[in-house]
Amino acid sequence: DSSFLHFHESDCDIRGSSSCESVLSLNTEKILSQAKSLAEQKRFPFATDNDNTNEELAIAYVLIGSGLYDEAIRHFSTMLQEEPELVSAIYGRGIAYGKKGLHDMKNAELALFELSRVIGLEPDHPEVFEQRAEILSPLGRISEALSDLTRAIQLQPSARLYRHRGTLYFISEDYATAHEDFQRSLELNKNQPIAMLYKGLTFFHRGLLKEAIESFKEALKQKADFVDAYKSLGQAYRELGNFDAATESFQKALLLNQNHVQTLQLKGIMLYHHGSLDEALKNFKRCLQLEPYNEVCQYMKGLSHVAMGQFYEGIKAQTKVMLNDPLPGQKASPEYLKVKYLREYSRYLHAHLDIPLTEYNIDTDLPGNFKDHWAKSLPFLIENYEEQPGLQPHIKDVLFQNFESYKPDVQDLICVADHLGSMMQYETPGFLPNKRIHRAMGLATLEVMQAVQRTWANSKVRMNGKTRLMQWRDMFDIAVKWRRIADPDQPVLWLDQMPVRSLSRGFNNHINLIRGQVINMRYIEYFEKILHFIKDRILVYHSANNPKGLLEVREALEKVHKVEDLLPIMKFNSKTRDGFTVNTKVPSLKDQGKEYDGFTITITGDKVGNILFSVETQTTEERTQLYHAEIDALYKDLTAKGKVLVLSAELGEADAVCNLILSLVYYFYNLMPLSRGSSVIAYSVIMGALMASGKEISGKIPKGKLVDFEAMTAPGSEAFSKIARSWMNLKSISPSYKTLPSVSETFPTLRTMIEVLNTDSSHCFKKTIIVV
Repeated sequence: DSSFLHFHESDCDIRGSSSCESVLSLNTEKILSQAKSLAEQKRFPFATDNDNTNEELAIAYVLIGSGLYDEAIRHFSTMLQEEPELVSAIYGRGIAYGKKGLHDMKNAELALFELSRVIGLEPDHPEVFEQRAEILSPLGRISEALSDLTRAIQLQPSARLYRHRGTLYFISEDYATAHEDFQRSLELNKNQPIAMLYKGLTFFHRGLLKEAIESFKEALKQKADFVDAYKSLGQAYRELGNFDAATESFQKALLLNQNHVQTLQLKGIMLYHHGSLDEALKNFKRCLQLEPYNEVCQYMKGLSHVAMGQFYEGIKAQTKVMLNDPLPGQKASPEYLKVKYLREYSRYLHAHLDIPLTEYNIDTDLPGNFKDHWAKSLPFLIENYEEQPGLQPHIKDVLFQNFESYKPDVQDLICVADHLGSMMQYETPGFLPNKRIHRAMGLATLEVMQAVQRTWANSKVRMNGKTRLMQWRDMFDIAVKWRRIADPDQPVLWLDQMPVRSLSRGFNNHINLIRGQVINMRYIEYFEKILHFIKDRILVYHSANNPKGLLEVREALEKVHKVEDLLPIMKFNSKTRDGFTVNTKVPSLKDQGKEYDGFTITITGDKVGNILFSVETQTTEERTQLYHAEIDALYKDLTAKGKVLVLSAELGEADAVCNLILSLVYYFYNLMPLSRGSSVIAYSVIMGALMASGKEISGKIPKGKLVDFEAMTAPGSEAFSKIARSWMNLKSISPSYKTLPSVSETFPTLRTMIEVLNTDSSHCFKKTIIVV
């Protein structure tokens, strides 16, 4: 990769022209000596047959290498006055203009003009096309740069040219074509750690994580101290959900360079999402020592402090992000867009730290437009918004509680919760185990169990400042409150409590399964199931609207083995040429024969064959009311049967209760009534309600399975119950659960909830967990 341009470059151009003149006078002898050697060996582009001309040209090229661009331009210009078509001088002047800095459009235009002149005079030199591409690409003229590199490759393929073109395809998010170029580059020169790293990144960005990991490992074989390869390897393992392997890779990157900001940032984010907030904070603080204006680390530092109940430090960090206004025309960062919501929510949480949770309701307290904008990740432009009061000095931050400071029965409660929470973990790429969420949802499960037991024994509960019989929403609200406090970054809000205007437009829960070349690995297990459903719907559509072409469509569908294969079939009908949507249906139990809208599958394709394959549920007021009526009826039935079950221990009753719980949650999953967290919230309700009925889930969720998608793709509630029971491995509950203290009485406030989520539970391994 060495070229005539890779001389030692001085920074005289940074210091100014007078400085350059002194450098020039000091180095004249050195410059002439280098130029003589360069001219003798003809080691510069477009050397001539004239020795004197070559020496003059070589002087100008050495000036470029020394950072003396203006002097080089003057030198080339003098030569061109005498010989206007001296190709080497035109080329060199173009290079010098490019080196002067493309931030000045005049330099860029002059550089492109000169290089285009060279191409007109000497059209068969690949290096000129490559040089022009190097100027075009920073200007955002990627397609022109790609065209130049393609021409250069046609003239003389090389590992460097393929790597250069692959990088531009990569920037354009055309990862498949980029991968082909990196592969070709490596075939011509296999010892290229950077090309190998990029090859891995083309896999990574398409969701092909295992292939990415192999490429990153290969890059490390070629260059053992390759920090970026260790960082990328760590990120790939993190995406796979392999915390230990990710930690090891990030650690190796930091051993090689303890000041590698990107690794500190990525490792900190991973630790936060693993529930290790203290460790995450150390990484964000170190990141900010090195880069005080790093918005991601500043935001995550503020978030970590708030999640741990350290509101003063948290809000201080959030305010720093808020002050970092984007420049005119500059796109605001995701952190800048989110931070004002987090600050307002943090102030609200702080003000309610010591108020009993039974006495207030976040969904009714927070302003409707605030919730709507926050859940939709919109910029904070809310009319007539009244800010939450600032922090009140008499309310102190949450202090750290030692595990040993809790009574033995509360210690048992915490350890049982950790175990129950771990049973909810998805064994699927993209789901990192989060011990903080595990504990929160384990405690939610136990609190649901205790609340349902009280309800079935005719006791009332206190919710939202009222004492009354528990409704189904109260049961879910127990899990919602724990999920909210475990990660305050995510707005876990009831969608039907949004402003009426927002609901009338519909609120979408949207998931991209394939976007262009990017595959969402989390849902890959469901692609085939959804594909079969789509094929059935296409046949139904064509039998009604295109009976003559049905045979042709049927034959074409037999050749469809993956979603992308559907694109040609869309052309069979003018209405589906640009794409189509398919709606799933959810059969009613309450009104036999009636069906509700499930989720919508959308497939669109562009001219180049890129595909958008997505699913979404649309929460409208009408749809919500239909589902609520279904859930109301099931909950009424469940409560009646639960009360009977308390009095009699007949096997049939327990079985009926189990099916009612799973049916109720089947409709909850299909409704998707929360802005975030519906899946784990619903599963903790399943576990808690089943425990109230005397049954405990002892089986783990199978690898690759997602409970929400099982419900959404099941043909009905009975089918979902059957699938869920096949892995749940239900057994009779341990009597020791009855001796556990009341969760709601042990942790009655936000402060006590945050304290228990912060406490270290490594001691649980030493204790005998009563459920195991």
